[in-house]
Amino acid sequence: MELLPEDVYKLLLSFLLGAIIGTEREYRSKSAGLRTMILIAVGSTLFTILSIKISSDAGRIAANIVTGIGFIGAGIIFRENNRVVGITTAAIVWVTAALGMGIGAGFYEISIACFLISGLSLVVLAPIQKFIRQKSQIRNYRLMCVYQKQSLKTYEELFKQYNLKILRGEQSRTGNHITGSWTLQGSEKKHDQLTHQLLNDTNIQEFDF
Repeated sequence: MELLPEDVYKLLLSFLLGAIIGTEREYRSKSAGLRTMILIAVGSTLFTILSIKISSDAGRIAANIVTGIGFIGAGIIFRENNRVVGITTAAIVWVTAALGMGIGAGFYEISIACFLISGLSLVVLAPIQKFIRQKSQIRNYRLMCVYQKQSLKTYEELFKQYNLKILRGEQSRTGNHITGSWTLQGSEKKHDQLTHQLLNDTNIQEFDF
């Protein structure tokens, strides 16, 4: 089996595109960074090249590439503070593998178009995503007070005053203390104002946010 100059160019192109994507992930301190994206892009390209050269059913090997990338993506996604993180990076891993496969199969135009569109979604849409998160954030709060024969309903009324929507709320009593946990949705400004007030509330003995 002879490795043609075009095959080398495919690997180099995959290296370049993988490096650009990986640099963006590295800049954002994500778990899958520069080297990971390069290896995924180059590896997918090589698998595709080999599948075309050694097999009459190249689609079967390509399908196995997708399966293998699924395992890598699943390892990137995890839970942190009651929220799921890493989904965007896992999706980028998936797209990077698709780019590598497209280059390996010789579909340069559509692969580069996909690269440009994906890059726009990461860079251009980031300010829009930030704006949306400023207008609507979900945060978890937990506070503990001395039990005074009443629930923590006064704090729920306080949340409403700040236009924060209660998505979930739980209260529990242990001995002389009562603890409340809430998941609230609202603007970043309202969350910060609420946090400042709760931090200065002398009735609260413990506060997590």
